[in-house]
Amino acid sequence: MIEKYMRIAIEEANKAKDIDEVPIGCVIVKDDTILAKTHNLRESLNSAIAHAEILAIEQACKKLNTWHLYGCDIYITLEPCPMCAGAIMQSRIKNVYFGANNPKGGSYGSNFNLNKIRGLNHYPNVEKHILEEECSNILKEYFKGKRKKLQ
Repeated sequence: MIEKYMRIAIEEANKAKDIDEVPIGCVIVKDDTILAKTHNLRESLNSAIAHAEILAIEQACKKLNTWHLYGCDIYITLEPCPMCAGAIMQSRIKNVYFGANNPKGGSYGSNFNLNKIRGLNHYPNVEKHILEEECSNILKEYFKGKRKKLQ
């Protein structure tokens, strides 16, 4: 089941790539029902906070008519940044599944682990490296293409 939803997140990442956004996709699921599926829209919306996770959390909250996303799982192609990890914690998401590590901003082990900071009010379960190679390759190919355009 985990791979099924990560594949949908990968589809979202490809949608981002198709519109020249950094290809990161996200899906939020509760009780085997997709509440939200999104991708990065920072360039399209000219918004620093239009990360896939933030957009998905907003969609899921609207769908459930609450900011409490108890019992929800989030699937992300890239390890969340500090902003997104904070939003995941604040919304009380139960499980975080991500594909590729984020060496420039990862908050669940690549740079630091938000779950290791004591005293916070919620700690999601985190599972890493789900379809890691596919998730990583989408990003590598995207940035390879960007570098070629600059030459």
